[in-house]
Amino acid sequence: MKDEPETFFLTAYFSGRVQGVGFRYSTLQLAKGYEVTGHVRNLSDGRVELEIEGNEAECRKFVAAIQDELDAYVRKTELAGGSRPRTYDRFSIA
Repeated sequence: MKDEPETFFLTAYFSGRVQGVGFRYSTLQLAKGYEVTGHVRNLSDGRVELEIEGNEAECRKFVAAIQDELDAYVRKTELAGGSRPRTYDRFSIA
């Protein structure tokens, strides 16, 4: 069994007025400007989850762009990251 190369991943949870305001669609549009793969989805507790993979600097720039562009909706952002085998091949709304 061959070892798959590791890639950086970042999971972000956005709290605030982030559902029902086009947050996921706006995030999808922003993703087109970054070399990241993953997904964005609504959670049942009212938060939005973003899970992305790619170069660490690119992932962090993408999250910063989301925070900057959608700051009127985001009250709090929680981040967790690390390395793992690649899971995604594109960015989508889940």
